[in-house]
Amino acid sequence: MTAARPHPERRRRHTLYFLEHAARQRPVHLDTEVDMTRVQRHRAEAGAAGNRYSVVAYLLHATGRVLDRHPEANAVLAPGWPGLRGPRTVRFTGVTAKLALDRPVDGERTVLSALLPGLESADLPAIQARIDRYRDIAAADLPEFRGVRMLGRLPVPLGRLAFAAALRSPRRRPGVLGTVAVSSLGHRPVDGFHASGGTAVTLNAGRVLDRPVVRDGRVEVAPLMRLGLTFDHRVIDGALAADVLADLKQALEGFEDGAGPDRPAGAAGTA
Repeated sequence: MTAARPHPERRRRHTLYFLEHAARQRPVHLDTEVDMTRVQRHRAEAGAAGNRYSVVAYLLHATGRVLDRHPEANAVLAPGWPGLRGPRTVRFTGVTAKLALDRPVDGERTVLSALLPGLESADLPAIQARIDRYRDIAAADLPEFRGVRMLGRLPVPLGRLAFAAALRSPRRRPGVLGTVAVSSLGHRPVDGFHASGGTAVTLNAGRVLDRPVVRDGRVEVAPLMRLGLTFDHRVIDGALAADVLADLKQALEGFEDGAGPDRPAGAAGTA
């Protein structure tokens, strides 16, 4: 006799609760094209030496350094107390990425979110090792997703209360939603997209594709990636969001092994 499988709706309850929370945001969308020539060159050289790095690993590496230089964007809007104190912005001292994953749960495709802390100082091999931990087909059974499994078992009213309780303290946010959200659909023919990950800044990476570019007045072919940035306008303004996106572009385009994107070549300091 075959055991009954959980209804697919139960496996998506954590997504429902998250979307209800994220609906409070005021998202604004920016995007740019990133020349991935240096990244792709480094990937090829590393691959020839037996080391495989994903494009997402480079993006996470750059994100940690850039947000560490822009603490205003590594923040969250904390609710106030009615009649006592209004909403306030809480800044975080470390960069924790919430990486969206497409993984099977009980045979059904489900979005899971992996947390990668300490990105402000993690090197590329360490970041890739963390990503690889979640590539296994049984990743949904890892201890860090115990809360997701619990939300799927609880009745909806209790699940909503449990999710809200986990987010009540802004200081606990990095361990629940991270301080920045990162999502990639570059494994499919998707050039660009925008999503809001419940954080002040969400990064959305499309595929890397050879396209014509103009360099020194001549048309050449280069691997370009569309990078989208969604920001919560309650937390930061467009000028700062544009600075973050520009610094990410410079970091990836100026990637150097060892030094990495801490300070892209020729980049000016950012206040």
